[in-house]
Amino acid sequence: MSLIMGCQELPSLEERSESRAVPPEATAETWLGRAILPYLRQADSGLSGIRPLPEPREAFASRMLLAQTAERTLDIQYYIWHPDLTGTLLLEALHTAADRGVRVRLLLDDNGISGMDETLAALDSHPNVEVRLFNPFRYRRAKWLGYVTDFSRANRRMHNKSFIADNQAAIIGGRNIGDEYFGATDGVLFADLDVMAVGAVVPDVSRDFDLYWASESAYPVAGLLDPAGTGKLVELSQRAEKIEREPRATSYMAALRETDLIHSLAQGELELRWSRVRMLSDDPAKGLGKADDADLLTSHLQDIIGDSSEAFSLVSPYFVPTEAGTRAFRELAKRGVASQVLTNSLAATDVLAVHAGYVRQRRALLEAGVDLYELKMTTSTAGGNAGPLGSSGSSLHAKTFTIDDRRVFIGSFNFDPRSARLNTEQGFIIDDPDLATRIREAFDQRVPQMAYHVELSPDGRLVWETREGDSTRRLTQEPNSHWWQRGLVWFVSKLPVEWLL
Repeated sequence: MSLIMGCQELPSLEERSESRAVPPEATAETWLGRAILPYLRQADSGLSGIRPLPEPREAFASRMLLAQTAERTLDIQYYIWHPDLTGTLLLEALHTAADRGVRVRLLLDDNGISGMDETLAALDSHPNVEVRLFNPFRYRRAKWLGYVTDFSRANRRMHNKSFIADNQAAIIGGRNIGDEYFGATDGVLFADLDVMAVGAVVPDVSRDFDLYWASESAYPVAGLLDPAGTGKLVELSQRAEKIEREPRATSYMAALRETDLIHSLAQGELELRWSRVRMLSDDPAKGLGKADDADLLTSHLQDIIGDSSEAFSLVSPYFVPTEAGTRAFRELAKRGVASQVLTNSLAATDVLAVHAGYVRQRRALLEAGVDLYELKMTTSTAGGNAGPLGSSGSSLHAKTFTIDDRRVFIGSFNFDPRSARLNTEQGFIIDDPDLATRIREAFDQRVPQMAYHVELSPDGRLVWETREGDSTRRLTQEPNSHWWQRGLVWFVSKLPVEWLL
């Protein structure tokens, strides 16, 4: 059947089932609803409670615990889901939730689920689970052919990341599902950031999920994948049980037992930051190139960033500002706005082509007065051979920025043309001066120790300044890089591919 499907058009959506998020008032009597209600009564109307999740094991445990406590619905949307340690445990948590009667809707981008067709088909066979794929490939065993036969559609991906339990609590941020995002790998360390939210913004996240779930790009897997064999769900459970007993899973099982999320929530002691939170998201029609500019997340971000008057601090792993973005930074400088940017160095990036797009504008950014930092490759994980285009030992993955020590963005959006024009994205704008100040202060206190400060020397050369204890070194070429990497970056920077990056 897979080969036959590869030669056909995508299946019709006319028979696709319809479903919507359960209203929060209908889940008020669930465990989560009852636990959250006292917090809502104490907060001002219209505010949302925010809990940042910077620590990877807590971010994993928070998702697991929401899945374990949900009683009515789980709505989950991700760009990448790996069938590894953490990915398998979370899949089994969804399976277990479905067994106790929870409706599970799982929407995944088809580009980030390699090797999962059989498992997803098995999950979809459960009466309480429906799985859909965003912009699916016709060719299941050679997805790259989709870029050849249907490039304009296949090149547009769903980069959104959300996890919603009972329409009472939601997690939004930069993390996909996989070991590298939750700190479970030996060779890769991603610095990432999510937030868990309760309160006014959660129904907005659910409404956004419904838009994507019902979009023209969301296809039920039942029409795409071979039916799962009998016993595949049992195999998933057995695989998860085996993983739980493995030594490398010890810290994750401990995090589930020790995290204070559920206990503190039940006791009314969970620390939440109560703020005005605005949900931003692209129109899912962007996945087919049909969205109006006014319905894109970038339109809102331009207004928000343009409103800054004092400081703009940006963290973006894939930073490709383009000429237009560089002009925007120049305009900020003319208004007296101090701009700081942290992105990956050549040694730390996992996509050399993206670094090439950044390199095209690096000198112009410095000339515009941008304070540039590039994340170092950590010595604890350096030395692994990840190949010419693979992940390095340390890689930045968080996507956040602050405006004037007043507002914070946390979400999936990278400052690059792909996020702006091709992939769908989402995130929160959080009015929280304290959180914004903490992120900005990290640039002053922590970032200089973990990143190179890029400058222009008096004679116009690029210089990478690095602090090592009490001493400072100044380097005159991309740190910890090989000649062939620098050559490849230079070559790609000359190609007309910036719009793809």
